[in-house]
Amino acid sequence: SRLRRLGMLLSSSCCPNQLALVDVKGFDPSDVSVVVRDGKVTVSAEHKEEHNTLLGKTCNYKRFMKEFSLPPGVDEDEVTYSV
Repeated sequence: SRLRRLGMLLSSSCCPNQLALVDVKGFDPSDVSVVVRDGKVTVSAEHKEEHNTLLGKTCNYKRFMKEFSLPPGVDEDEVTYSV
């Protein structure tokens, strides 16, 4: 399953301090936001596309959000991320 593969990837990671991997496939890096506050990490992404056609305007919209708690003892200022 997808969750099992993610767990295996995390456990085989070269960085033992890695907390999580979040799949934001389909979003540009500029669409992704990461906020660390109050002991939680929130990863969100939002993308909107508008197209004009002969029949009118169409709009595609997708949004993603995942939030998880930091383990005890982790300093919020030490958290880093990359996309």
